[in-house]
Amino acid sequence: MSSWKEGELTYADVTPKSVYLNRRQILKAMGIAGTVALGGKAISRLAFPPATANAGTKLNVAVKSPFSTSEKQNTFDDVTHYNNFYEFGTDKSDPSRNAGKFRTSPWTVSVEGAVKNRAKYTMDDLLKLVPLEERIYRHRCVEGWSIVVPWIGYSLNTLLKLAQPNDKAKYVAFESYYDRDQMPWGEHSGIDLPYVEGLRLDEAMHPLTLLCVGMYGESLPNQDGAPVRLVIPWKYGFKSIKSIVKIRFVEGEPRTTWNLYAPREYGFYSNVNPNVDHPRWSQATERRLGEFSRRKTLMFNGYGDQVASLYTGMDLKKYY
Repeated sequence: MSSWKEGELTYADVTPKSVYLNRRQILKAMGIAGTVALGGKAISRLAFPPATANAGTKLNVAVKSPFSTSEKQNTFDDVTHYNNFYEFGTDKSDPSRNAGKFRTSPWTVSVEGAVKNRAKYTMDDLLKLVPLEERIYRHRCVEGWSIVVPWIGYSLNTLLKLAQPNDKAKYVAFESYYDRDQMPWGEHSGIDLPYVEGLRLDEAMHPLTLLCVGMYGESLPNQDGAPVRLVIPWKYGFKSIKSIVKIRFVEGEPRTTWNLYAPREYGFYSNVNPNVDHPRWSQATERRLGEFSRRKTLMFNGYGDQVASLYTGMDLKKYY
């Protein structure tokens, strides 16, 4: 398994220019046939056999990513039975019990807003956009627990660059799927739904920000955000929005679910920072899921050499 050391990755360690620089070249190289909604028309259909997005489907992972940590992974059982997904209940065990019949096919993700090329992508489109890679990331939850997961996907910037954001695009807003019939528990969650999140544009474009379609060699289980989610390893877990249906480029800082719910407790940036306590508990230590002892929380969840430059000159206690 490939591993990486802090400080080794730069913006050069992203999808090669030959892959993402020109949208037409990308689509041609992938064997796209026909059109299907790009720039307000129809988005290109892929000339590949349909790729199912159903949970538990084996995924063809072509790349072992240099972004991976060599830390011991949590078990599949750990990661699929201890979840935050308020649409399926507020207890950590609720999503694994309640999300089993969640319908994730067909699925569409729209990309819109301050861009040249608006588009609607099916899961077939997303799964075939570039070769999938496995990234073993540390993932930190604000409640004081952490996990190490072999996620599958590719840098979100691969998709965002196809949109060609214009000069007004300063942030990227995300929205989750919400259906009261499939997610009746959401009405009792205490938060406004659909779930919304946001990143500054440079954060969204950072190569560590993962558009995730699977884990442990398979497509995502429903309770872990099927069929497509974000994983942002230097931020607290609630920033890694699940079951995405909309990506929108915007000029102003977008609304985010937990900041709306409790702005004193949850800031827009939500970077892992052991020096900023949650008002109700310390963030200085964490417990790895499945372990009893606690460990020291790392600044930016240990990804500081890669992302600290994004926040140069910012007061990270003020912009928490």
